[in-house]
Amino acid sequence: MHTIVFDLDGTLIDTAPDLIDTLNFTLAENGLPEVAYEPARQLIGGGARAMMERALVLEGRAAALADVDSLYASFVAHYAEHIADRSRPFPGVEPALDELAAAGYALAVCTNKLEWLSKKLLDALELSARFAAICGQDTFGVQKPDPQIFRATVMRAGGDPSRAIMVGDSITDIRTARAAEVPVIAVDFGYTDMPVTTLGPDRVISSYAELPALIATLHA
Repeated sequence: MHTIVFDLDGTLIDTAPDLIDTLNFTLAENGLPEVAYEPARQLIGGGARAMMERALVLEGRAAALADVDSLYASFVAHYAEHIADRSRPFPGVEPALDELAAAGYALAVCTNKLEWLSKKLLDALELSARFAAICGQDTFGVQKPDPQIFRATVMRAGGDPSRAIMVGDSITDIRTARAAEVPVIAVDFGYTDMPVTTLGPDRVISSYAELPALIATLHA
């Protein structure tokens, strides 16, 4: 059995609206200027703490980095209450997951989001039951691009790490797959500050309608 491991933010779910709303709420609450939507969108991918730190550096607010623990706690608390206000699966996600499951693939999520937030989001969108494992940066004490989180996620899903495929949207996902020595498919509609085609994935898709057939080809 092959395992298909998905990144979450920017791959399965368009979480940018709620993440950016929470980022700007947290900054404003602490007397700091907000970050414009497009630059903020490119900060997503390393977890909430990394997003907060990148936002502070982006806007030249390095002095506020000393308070990042407090900002991070405020971010997580607010985000947890608004996790699916505007976040939605990307078009075609559910039919693609159905088709992959019907073909006998195990499905899993490997994200740098906290595990409990990942489950809360997927629960809210009624997607959790589709995945044999949902693992975050705190699940195993390591985060992407460390290949151990990928391998441990596959094993938790009941699979063999050498018979898995990564689906993601960023250089972090591609580096994770390379370190784990597995194929990686990138979506071209996610959160990255450069075209994903330049980052060296094995394949690129522009629509989830393309995914099942492409995975079947890689599997073969």
